[in-house]
Amino acid sequence: MPFEALDPLLHSQLRLAVMSLLISVESADFVYIKEQTGATAGNLSVQIDKLSTAGYISVEKKFEGKKPKTTCKITKQGIDAFESYVKNIQQYLKP
Repeated sequence: MPFEALDPLLHSQLRLAVMSLLISVESADFVYIKEQTGATAGNLSVQIDKLSTAGYISVEKKFEGKKPKTTCKITKQGIDAFESYVKNIQQYLKP
């Protein structure tokens, strides 16, 4: 049985970490995601943009007082992609 191709967007370590985090919470702000993943702000911002462009997450930018706040939430499309990725990777891991 041939292996299903792994989604290259989710095969990146940081993007996979972001998706793994977001699938378990209703939403998360940028600072929390940065702390949990250990990513730099610049790299995380680029990866969030890629996930958002793909439709895997939604990003809301607003201000709380004078401080900007970016909140990310996984989309239905993102949940489907993540679950498919996990299912496909399990094929590779079966003995």
